Amino acid sequence: MAPPRNVVKIAVQKPDAIPQLIRLDQAKPLAAVVKEVCDAWSLSHSERYALQFADGHRRYITENNRTEIKNGSILCLSTAPDLEAERLLSGLQSGSRERRRETLQHLVLLAPDVTFAQEVISRDGLQRLGTIIEDGDDLGEVLTLTLRAFLELMEHGMVSWETLSIPFIRKVVSYVNMNLMDASVQPLALRLLESVTLSSPALGQLVKSEVPLDRLLVHLQVMNQQLQTKAMALLTALLQGASPTERKHMLDYLWQRNLRQFIYKNIIHSATPLGDEMAHHLYVLQALTLGLLEPRMRMPLDPYSPEQREQLQALRQAAFESEGESLGAGLSADRRRSLCAREFRKLGFSNSNPAQDLERVPPGLLALDNMLYFSRHAPSAYSRFVLENSSREDKHECPFARSSIQLTVLLCELLRVGEPCSETAQDFSPMFFGQDQSFHELFCVSIQLLNKTWKEMRATQEDFDKVMQVVREQLARTLALKPSSLELFRTKVNALPYGEVLRLRQTERLHQEGTLAPPILELREKLKPELMGLIRQQRLLRLYKLWFCCLSPNHKVLQYGDVEEGASPPTLESLPEQLPVADIKALLTGKDCPHVREKGSGKQNKDLYELAFSVSYDHGEEEAYLNFIAPSKREFHLWTDGLSALLGSPMGSEQTRLDLEQLLTMETKLRLLELENVPIPEQPPPIPPPPTNFNFCYDCSITEP
Repeated sequence: MAPPRNVVKIAVQKPDAIPQLIRLDQAKPLAAVVKEVCDAWSLSHSERYALQFADGHRRYITENNRTEIKNGSILCLSTAPDLEAERLLSGLQSGSRERRRETLQHLVLLAPDVTFAQEVISRDGLQRLGTIIEDGDDLGEVLTLTLRAFLELMEHGMVSWETLSIPFIRKVVSYVNMNLMDASVQPLALRLLESVTLSSPALGQLVKSEVPLDRLLVHLQVMNQQLQTKAMALLTALLQGASPTERKHMLDYLWQRNLRQFIYKNIIHSATPLGDEMAHHLYVLQALTLGLLEPRMRMPLDPYSPEQREQLQALRQAAFESEGESLGAGLSADRRRSLCAREFRKLGFSNSNPAQDLERVPPGLLALDNMLYFSRHAPSAYSRFVLENSSREDKHECPFARSSIQLTVLLCELLRVGEPCSETAQDFSPMFFGQDQSFHELFCVSIQLLNKTWKEMRATQEDFDKVMQVVREQLARTLALKPSSLELFRTKVNALPYGEVLRLRQTERLHQEGTLAPPILELREKLKPELMGLIRQQRLLRLYKLWFCCLSPNHKVLQYGDVEEGASPPTLESLPEQLPVADIKALLTGKDCPHVREKGSGKQNKDLYELAFSVSYDHGEEEAYLNFIAPSKREFHLWTDGLSALLGSPMGSEQTRLDLEQLLTMETKLRLLELENVPIPEQPPPIPPPPTNFNFCYDCSITEP
């Protein structure tokens, strides 16, 4: 008989005693359970005892967490938490260094348990530990254990970090600033100061004034991963607590001291794998640094600012310098203004006054900063971009300014510029630390990618938003790969052209729909012959449509004839010429057609290559041709497929592939309607083994009652 659901079978241990196997009734009060366990071992005063989990942090069992006890759990009987806390705190007063060390070791082991921590804190345990830290009589293992116990107790959140005294904080700061210090002490001191800085703005200012940035840089350069991580944690905490102006000064100073280069070479590319905590702090440092761009991103262009007007003129002159000098010489002021307005239009601004384009926030002045950076640090690429698009047809030109403004918005969204830091994220980009001015450099790569994608898509002004969607996908996919350098980013993003983006989209869509699962692929293969027959039938029916030539209903003859321009389509009987299908030798397309080949290689004829097709047939002893030019690409595919089907050849047009894919998708979904929300296995279920004997039968003559 199965035991009741609220009863679990467990083992209880005790040193120097045989373990007990008991059935724990979860409905019974915990004190009663402890008393039964003590009675089994003949122990009096059961209130002095408590149960603990035997593994992990030896957590005490309480009425709140007793539901975590499962069948097979191992518990141990130990001293009650209040008595244990009193005993250990008394041991801290011992004059014996060895006893204090053992007491602290036991305290560190139990401190993560909230029940025990409550008892210690209620007995002024934090003050006693704080006294040991402030006295600093022993800078070795005792101080290390004391700091660990203090941190574990504080992290329960029962006592605010703001209650710590200034002398205590200064003493911990002194441990961080000491040159010759135990390697295990300083990471704990840094961890304590980080918590203080994040929790108390006032004490954070004290830490900021007492711990020099140069000291943190020294700790970062020590080849000790734990010390590096805690130093980076305190550094990011100080940056987060600083005002925007202070943060900018601090980051400028750190960058001048080559912190970026050190992180890139000795932390990111260290032989030791990067820990999760360090990855989080690098993410925070990246986010805070990119956050310095937010004021420019939120600030619109001021049309009355002489400096900003000069920047706009510099942008225009960098693109049209020689042209402007030659055309503007000797012109009146009005004519020069008209010329400038025209050049700003050619530069890709939507308005003749570019200030109106840059009033949008975001990106505000950050877009102008990006455009100026590109024009100054990649002048040849900038001039090529502008002049190349200026010479294209109006509808195909890629507007530089409009693209730059939208691209800046896109980069700010992808890199989360101005967003608050997540408390757990680790999504930093290694190339951010491998390059000065990483945001502007990334823009330079991205704007050239945009121009490349624009040409691949043969885009017009109406396609601007579609191009930006593709560029967003190209950038997002490449950033997700976390390239280690800007050059590697450039290589990877340029290896993701428009066609590859379309292929990835299609593949992901099929995966989401489950159509790439092996059973579905097998079903699609079985459906193909039937659906190809349907397409073949449609193509042959298309040949019945009158187009100066049509197929007879019995599929034996092509009937054709001359029809005057503008006349209504002729009837089948009015077409005098006939071509038996049996006489057709081959279907020719494109340049192989005689009527296209004979007209030479003019541009107009080249445009007709893709629409021309012919059928060759025997006419007496000579080979003759029936020539066609389709009015559209779709009509070309339909007729060439129909003629191929008529001749028994495969239909290989792109239109057939698209039609087959559409029909397969529709038919597959129809077949799977009854399996909605039912997972389809990758492999078929195993076939059960045959029965041990086949001596069985069913007597149909027996009538069931």
